[in-house]
Amino acid sequence: MAWIYLITAGLFECGWAIGLKYTEGFTRLMPSLLTIAAMAISFVLLSAAMKTIPVGTAYAVWTGIGAVGVAILGMILFGESTDTLRILSLFLIVAGIIGLKLVSN
Repeated sequence: MAWIYLITAGLFECGWAIGLKYTEGFTRLMPSLLTIAAMAISFVLLSAAMKTIPVGTAYAVWTGIGAVGVAILGMILFGESTDTLRILSLFLIVAGIIGLKLVSN
């Protein structure tokens, strides 16, 4: 169950990171409220996952999911670069996340 919490926390991290763009410096009420809610959910789920997953693994996976997810969403939503080296770098992050899962209890 801890890994489900961790993956979900990573997805909410993507949500709040992208949400920051829409808050326009926390000047827009609804995007700001949704972003803060996503932050809270992400941290609560990360904390729950860390009860059984080692802190280094949990944090690396959480930030990795966030980094890859936000980079992909940036390409889709904001027309950010889809350069081959950028895509390869994202695959390397995913490989690291998979590796951490494989060597964790």
